[in-house]
Formats: sequence, C-alpha cells, structure tokens
Amino acid sequence: MASVASHRLFSASSFFFFLLLIPRHGASTDFQYCNKEADYLVKVSSVQISPDPIARGKPAKFKITANAGAPISGGMLVIDVKYFGFLVHEEIHDLCEETSCPILNGDFILSHQQTLPSFTPPGTYTLTMKLIVNATQLTCINFDFSVRFASIADI
Repeated sequence: MASVASHRLFSASSFFFFLLLIPRHGASTDFQYCNKEADYLVKVSSVQISPDPIARGKPAKFKITANAGAPISGGMLVIDVKYFGFLVHEEIHDLCEETSCPILNGDFILSHQQTLPSFTPPGTYTLTMKLIVNATQLTCINFDFSVRFASIADI
C-alpha cells in the first residue's frame, strides 16, 4: 500500500518537473523601470521572451511592446546583461534596426533575436534596456530571463 502511494507521489512530482522543462511561448515577462520616479517618454507595456526559458545555442526572440509619447526618428538601444550581479555582456543597436523608423506617436514593437553561445552558463540573468536619443534617455527597463540546459526536444 505504501509503495502505491509513493509511486503516485513520484509520478505526480515527475509530471510537474517535466512541465517546468517545457518552454513557454509568448508569455509576458515581468519588468521594472530603472527609475520608478522618472516620467519616461516611452512607456513599455509588455516584454515577451520566446522560448522561455532560453535554450543556450538556440535562437531566442525578445519582443517589447511600447508607446511613444512623441515621434522618434532614430536613436540607440543599449542592452546590458548581468549574471549574479556582474556585467557579462553589453550591446548597442541602432533603434531603426530593431523597429520601423520613424516611430510615430503611439504604439510600436521592438523586436530582437539572438542566439546565446552554447557555453552560456544556465541560470537567471538580468537585462537592462535603455532607449537613448541625443543623450536623452527615453526609457529604461530591467527584466530577468532564464537560460537552461538543452532539453531532449532541442536535440
């Protein structure tokens, strides 16, 4: 009788562990503004990472939905990535390579795809994204993302 109960408990816990290994597609990721007191010209409404968690050595897509309070003709997208609080990667992109320019007053989407190297350590990373135009910071957000070992489905 005890072995049947322990088998059921093992089966249930194995099932929930398996669910954790399945990547989420299109789920919204929590984010915070770098300065909660700032009145940024660009307001971010959602961050999506696909797949989530990210598989190292496989493409990952970051999609950020935002609203511009005024037209934007160009600028820089500055990305810093930290692992255990240490800066491990930084990039600067032309804004117009990540979205269509000019950005009109209203909603727009920033989209970036990247393949992390296969030697990327698994764990939780923090990404800071700043949108800068003529030395003025239009927005700044932080969000966490996870990198996992490749699963059997990835092979």
